[in-house]
Amino acid sequence: MNNSVSSTARLLWAGLRALLVLTLVTGVVYPLAVTGVAQSLFHGAANGSQVSADGAVVGSSLIGQSYDLPLKKGQQTARADLKWFQGRPRNGLGGNTVNRQYQLLLSGATNLAADSEVLGRQVRDAKAAVVRDNSVPGHPVRPAQVPADAVTSSGSGLDPDISPAYAELQVRRVAERNALPAGQVEKLVRSHTEGRTLGFMGEPRVNVLELNIALKSLADEANSGSR
Repeated sequence: MNNSVSSTARLLWAGLRALLVLTLVTGVVYPLAVTGVAQSLFHGAANGSQVSADGAVVGSSLIGQSYDLPLKKGQQTARADLKWFQGRPRNGLGGNTVNRQYQLLLSGATNLAADSEVLGRQVRDAKAAVVRDNSVPGHPVRPAQVPADAVTSSGSGLDPDISPAYAELQVRRVAERNALPAGQVEKLVRSHTEGRTLGFMGEPRVNVLELNIALKSLADEANSGSR
């Protein structure tokens, strides 16, 4: 009996020591080591690829944002603020119906088939809006000029980038709304166009958030110079 109690106590003590050691290694040492490596070698990515402007964090370069006008009384859907470059459509995102204090975004696609009437109507409506919004006097936009990413949402619905073609399509409208020369805005788009990853993966792209931050800086500079 004494041997049995002694063996049991010894096993329990061994198990307790193993629990304490593994807790220390996997619950403290390993997380701290991973965090330290991430913060020292990949600081930006480890903190969510944050983008700052005027001394404050304004978003992430990995998540698209909306640039809409405030909702008016009785209005259900916000209209795009046409002084800014617009990103891809956000079709497919679910609404936050539980927590009304924080309007959270839900990532997701439409899951609509290519022959879906709903998808076809969304694309037609989006194309008509792009043509209407971006046509300026002397420079009408034709439906054939509208690129695919201007009328379709991404798989996540939160794509932060648009194609150079869609960015260039918006240049004259953005320039007119901000009282800027179109050439300056076009140069801004070119300077914010990223090539293919490693030179061969993906497609050239323009980050909308970073482009709009640069646009605001350019507009502020032009306004201060005209006073």
